[in-house]
Amino acid sequence: MLGDVSITDTGNDRDARAPGLAALAGLLADETRAVCLLALLDGRAWTAGELARHAGVAPSTLSEHLGKLVAGGLLAEERQGRHRYVRLADTRVAQLVEDLAVQVAPHPAHRPRTLRAASAGSAMARGRTCYDHLAGRLGIAVTDALTAHGLLSTVGEPGGRTDGAEAGPRASGPAAPASSAGSSASPASRERATGFLLTEAGLRWFERSGIALDRATRRPLARACLDWTERRPHLAGAAGAALCRHALDAGWCVRIGSERAVKVTAAGERALAELLGIEARTLR
Repeated sequence: MLGDVSITDTGNDRDARAPGLAALAGLLADETRAVCLLALLDGRAWTAGELARHAGVAPSTLSEHLGKLVAGGLLAEERQGRHRYVRLADTRVAQLVEDLAVQVAPHPAHRPRTLRAASAGSAMARGRTCYDHLAGRLGIAVTDALTAHGLLSTVGEPGGRTDGAEAGPRASGPAAPASSAGSSASPASRERATGFLLTEAGLRWFERSGIALDRATRRPLARACLDWTERRPHLAGAAGAALCRHALDAGWCVRIGSERAVKVTAAGERALAELLGIEARTLR
């Protein structure tokens, strides 16, 4: 569904992608399916029963919708015993759903009707996962700190700290071997169209901080993802995913509630203050 379609041999002036685009729009043009896709932005696999309860529809109804989403390439499924699990097919689908959701974010006038809904909304705005990276005020705070310390640059700015000089609050730490920095040329060139560029100092920062970063992936190392609550871009891509995964594994953040909200722990506040100079009060 999301693959590239050639238009060189159509035999007419119509764009050959039009039928696929129309089919994709049709898949998204259903509120129940939209609810499922948004729920799966938490990056986890859900059972069909869990999604049916979340969407407020009968299991048989939900099963029909899931079949269409799987057939359309938006969801992947696997079965364990009598349970059917589904998840977003890949990061491209997650990016598509998030980008579309930004365009229809709830209007400020639409206030939560209950205290529980208000609390959940506040938690999501404070910090959450956006598929596999951090979002909300937490994601913005981390992105701003990385940028301020020369570890991340915006495309169009000077190439950041690429002269070998250390950057960031832990600049006194040992430098990475020259080969590590030099190998960033190809991944960096792939980031030119993604909004963010991870600098050489940023690559060294990830290594010194013990955050495993897959630099051989075809996925952009850094990508700007527009935050639907903050209306500003936060860090996505392989670097954003690695940072989020490390934050959860190291206990810097914990998931709260049944949605995507996360909370920074005391250990996380200390780590982010030490590594990036982020004040704890900005994370609460």
